[in-house]
Amino acid sequence: MNQGDVMAEGLREDRPREACGVFGIYAPERDVARLTFFALYALQHRGQESAGIATSDGRSAHIHKSMGLVSQVFNEENLRPLVGHAAIAHNRYSTTGSSVLRNAQPYLIETLYGPLGVGHNGNLTNALVLRRKLLEKGVGLSSTSDSEVITQMLAGMPGPAWEPRIAAFMAEAEGAYSLTILTRDAVFGVRDPWGLRPLVIGRFAGGDGWCVASESCALSTIGAEYVREVAPGEIVRLDVNGLTATQGRAREQRALCIFEFIYFARPDSLLDDQVVHRVRVRLGRELAREQPADADLVIGVPDSATPAAVGYAEESGIPFGEGLIKNRYIGRTFIQPDEGLRRLGVALKFNPLPSNLKGKRIVLVDDSIVRGNTSGPLVRLLRDGGAREVHMRITSPPIRHPCFMGVDMATYNELIAHRMTVEEIREHLGCDSLGYLSLDGLERAVSEEVGNGTSPIGRGYCNACFSGSYPIRLEEWWLSEDRIKLAFEGTLPG
Repeated sequence: MNQGDVMAEGLREDRPREACGVFGIYAPERDVARLTFFALYALQHRGQESAGIATSDGRSAHIHKSMGLVSQVFNEENLRPLVGHAAIAHNRYSTTGSSVLRNAQPYLIETLYGPLGVGHNGNLTNALVLRRKLLEKGVGLSSTSDSEVITQMLAGMPGPAWEPRIAAFMAEAEGAYSLTILTRDAVFGVRDPWGLRPLVIGRFAGGDGWCVASESCALSTIGAEYVREVAPGEIVRLDVNGLTATQGRAREQRALCIFEFIYFARPDSLLDDQVVHRVRVRLGRELAREQPADADLVIGVPDSATPAAVGYAEESGIPFGEGLIKNRYIGRTFIQPDEGLRRLGVALKFNPLPSNLKGKRIVLVDDSIVRGNTSGPLVRLLRDGGAREVHMRITSPPIRHPCFMGVDMATYNELIAHRMTVEEIREHLGCDSLGYLSLDGLERAVSEEVGNGTSPIGRGYCNACFSGSYPIRLEEWWLSEDRIKLAFEGTLPG
């Protein structure tokens, strides 16, 4: 049972769901399984359905994976057999394939050239075609995830050297992928030519080990120093010789998912060499300029919107304060709430602070509205706590289009901004006013010059969920399928 099932519709957090977190390490002088556990723990926010670690000792590979959070999947007993000097790891939130153990990662298989393990963050947009090719060749598939398609494609590429085999896979694959790949003697980090999903490189002091991770917060957790991002289209090899990079064909215009800045990434992580927290403060400042409000107090929806609420308060001159207290553990239970608790909805996740709210006009800052199933109850919660007015401000534009590049966002029918105007959404939520950040304002805040003011950092972002302009050509079945993440369940389409 995944977190979305547990929370149920009335309790489900109204956020886009990230696909996965990936990690890889090559460090002969270190306990790589234990380091990998803590790195994976730091990436827990990127996926809460399953977790897994695979290791190699140069002769054989070892793996443990299961459903649940990192702290639920691993213990001293099952970490002990994960011996070796190289490892990859994965946290999953499903985007292609349902949330079951057979779809958990990493995948680990035996090939003609030794063990092969793969962890994948993203979505292949031509996965249907690639999957059918494998099946027509007689390759058996045990899961409904496009990540197993990647694993079997890599295993079937000709030649003993892994870099050409990975490059051959990249020539056929379309879509979003950041990969960690484990072989007998090396760990690889691979990023798609668009750079849609993040991947960074870290190094241990003294040069006795290297690692790659979805976010830099995983590096600092285990004492590794951030070096740089893996470039779009790049293949990075970590082995006994250190780091070797092969630059493949990258797209002229990069398309990093802009939602990483808005919500997905941890605030202490680096993206585009920018601290995410600082970007979110800038989002709040830009929002205050575009969508002012006559109010007494600015509060954020904990925790992701707090930096933006601080920025809104600083720019507007309205005091920042707390109005909602979050129960940070309710979303981590695997116990199904009964019907009475389910009707309480967001009250299980948030409690209002009446002493801060009573009689006040509140600006409630949040990062996004997807389905609209929690924003309305939050507004009611603030009113029940004594707020006189509630003015909702969102640090992203209306989400009118699904994501097909590795984020489980929602279908067209589920997206409230696809069905309603801003005024209709305001009425539905019951707030006194509703204001979204414009797409231009979002891109200004994310691409703002940093450092000495001369080095522009923003180099192109995917904003398709707002604009409908996808960087990758999509087959018609992607746009018409209502439940695309389950497209490989049961009968194969087309």
